[in-house]
Amino acid sequence: MAFECQQSVRIGSKNTSIDCLDNPRIEEVDKPQVILINNIKSLTFESENPKSISKLNAKIALSGNESLLNNSQSITDLPLALISEILNCLDPKELGILSCVNTYLYRLASEHHVWKEFYCERWGHPITPVNFGPGNSDEKSWKELFVEREFHSNTFMGRFSIDTLYGHTEAIRAVFMLASKKIVFTSGYDQIVRMWDMEEGLLIASSRPLGCTIRALAADTRLLVAGGTDGFIHGWKAEDGNAHLFDLCVPQNQNMEFRVWEHEGPITCLALDFGKIYSGSWDMTICIWDRSTLKCLKVLVHNDWVWSLLPHDTILMSTAGSDVHLWDIFSGTLLAVINSAHVGNTYSLTCSHTGKLLFTGGEDGSIHMFEITRKCNLRKIATWIPHTGSVYSLAFEFPWLVSASSDGKISLIDVRKLLKKTSRHSPIQNSFKGNHMDQKHVEPPQRMLHGFGCNLFSVGIGCDRIVCGGEEGVVRIWNFSQALEIEQKVRILRGIRLENRMRRRKLQISSKGSQSEQCLVAAKKNQTNGDSNRWHYKHKVTGKLKVQG
Repeated sequence: MAFECQQSVRIGSKNTSIDCLDNPRIEEVDKPQVILINNIKSLTFESENPKSISKLNAKIALSGNESLLNNSQSITDLPLALISEILNCLDPKELGILSCVNTYLYRLASEHHVWKEFYCERWGHPITPVNFGPGNSDEKSWKELFVEREFHSNTFMGRFSIDTLYGHTEAIRAVFMLASKKIVFTSGYDQIVRMWDMEEGLLIASSRPLGCTIRALAADTRLLVAGGTDGFIHGWKAEDGNAHLFDLCVPQNQNMEFRVWEHEGPITCLALDFGKIYSGSWDMTICIWDRSTLKCLKVLVHNDWVWSLLPHDTILMSTAGSDVHLWDIFSGTLLAVINSAHVGNTYSLTCSHTGKLLFTGGEDGSIHMFEITRKCNLRKIATWIPHTGSVYSLAFEFPWLVSASSDGKISLIDVRKLLKKTSRHSPIQNSFKGNHMDQKHVEPPQRMLHGFGCNLFSVGIGCDRIVCGGEEGVVRIWNFSQALEIEQKVRILRGIRLENRMRRRKLQISSKGSQSEQCLVAAKKNQTNGDSNRWHYKHKVTGKLKVQG
């Protein structure tokens, strides 16, 4: 149910129209209201201060709405289009509260189109089919998808299991998780690309040695590319009918496998989008390739070694040396630069699905959060220092920012607390105080994962798993998929223990009551027996005294 603001929108059964672009105009309304609005209009035209004009215009809108609200007993009496516009201004929590009022508002809030915006802002387009109409009742609605994903986002604070994957003979430099197909790709100093089943933790296939260290990997459902220190890009195309998409084991097939050269130094980072391949190198350049022709379209020159890159929409984000760059993909022009973003090299880079939030990790062990404005300016929002070593890799899956460092630790940072007081249309506009975030709003990482000795080079995050590889040459998968079930079992056991405790307490109270009653009866008996014994004792004593006398 979409509501679009037109040139003029007619509300209710009266001849009342509101101009959504200019000042409100009201036709054929009650006489007192016309006099009031005309007086306000005359005041606004005489005023030259734009702030006073805006305030008076707001009064006009309020006076126009008062007549509508006076004739309406509740929000359900308002026109459907106006209710839709009101719902469009609420956040997910407020929509959930509103849906608890009555069945009518529950239906409106549940079917509102804004749930799609909420979902895509956080996690992009879903893989699960969506219910777009009443005829598709078996598929999930946008609200159900949002609630389910939001619920599962809490799993990373629960219990987990660790799967350790062995196969590499030397250090692992690159890890890439293809969450839609539940596949993990890894490579490193042993020059071999390996493909793993993320669910089972088993090796699916391994490529032949590619001739040099593989420092970068990128994949989607149609293409897998690997970048080597010799400056080439080696790629595999997806095969139709192959459940695992790529066949890495077969000898080189010119139709399904390719290799291209353009860089003069080692390739350090790779990325894919719908029609292009992006590669960054220590030769201080980024090459933009056409996926279909495999020809280099543009070369973006930097002033230092390129460490990481990430395309989003029409913008390409990259780090070179200690600087952060923003490029226009189509024209190749430099849009913005942040000089010395970190002390030392800026090794890692990631962003949110909307592209409004940018995260960088550097040699100084810190993580910075930036806002990308509409004019492609970068403003620092927050800084975390969770590591004692260099931050080599970052990954983001709302609301979790995951980092891997040379200190052998993985940090998990929940960014929701930074964004909870802001609107969804400008997620961080209210979080600023000048150019920096108030440090009271910045908290330390919510969780730290251990398990490696040192030097974690690459990390990836999915819906309920975190994958990481490093100098030890093993791949570790933190599995949080059972966290909610374990938590439910723990709550059930906790409830059973509480119930048993209450039963024992009731039994103790009842037993104490029966014991007190028994004690009262015994006390009464003892009292009567004590009196008789005392009388006999006195009688004996007096008798003895008489005898003695």
